[in-house]
Amino acid sequence: MPRANGFIVYRGPSMLDGAPIIVVATGFAAGSANAKTGAGLIQTWILRDDVSPLEAVNTGADASICGDCVHRGAVVDGKNVGRSCYVTVFQAPNNVWKTARRGAYASVPIDGLAALFEGRKIRFGAYGDPAAVPLSVLSAMSSRAAGWTGYTHQWRRFPELAPFCMASCDSLSERAGARALGFRVFRVSTSPGASDRLEVICPASAEAGHKTTCDACMACGGTSARARADIVIAAHGSAGKVAAVAARA
Repeated sequence: MPRANGFIVYRGPSMLDGAPIIVVATGFAAGSANAKTGAGLIQTWILRDDVSPLEAVNTGADASICGDCVHRGAVVDGKNVGRSCYVTVFQAPNNVWKTARRGAYASVPIDGLAALFEGRKIRFGAYGDPAAVPLSVLSAMSSRAAGWTGYTHQWRRFPELAPFCMASCDSLSERAGARALGFRVFRVSTSPGASDRLEVICPASAEAGHKTTCDACMACGGTSARARADIVIAAHGSAGKVAAVAARA
């Protein structure tokens, strides 16, 4: 495999609504600069193929890659309002999309994904929800990988993602629902004390003193991870996201 930094690992219909999406994996030659996740995770970007991430957010087309996530916000008069997602789409997601549009990423077929990710650690969904990606693609990517992290807000609709993803929850009631479907949970809270002995504060978080990084910890690998406890973290990102989490708790 050439020493490129990024590859297209899926191009086709979204499993959420059938619209065209693209999945780009980056970090093969140069690791991520994200201090929390660490440089050792291959980042996957789940994007609309036909419109930019900015246009998708402002038209509602991001439903194809984010589903019904409450942090998407709403479109009013051609502009997104109330968005509380921590991802800044005009930065990395938009740059990855533009690079893909220029044809700078080679495409890797599904039968080449096991070799591409062999021995690598993967972050499913640096932007976008892994539920949008065919399960066969996630399975191929992870089949010989050293581990992965992943989060889905679509846990009610896609319980089969439990081995790959943590259920993203914003309240204890959501946590209970996700656990009933067989998920481990990653809960965001405005008061992130562990609720019981089966929930621990994210060790890579500020409130835990940045004891480790995601690529060293790898606890957020769904039910496939060695870890068994659920994870809780303080709401972070925009003030809007913090307020939205507080409202739903």
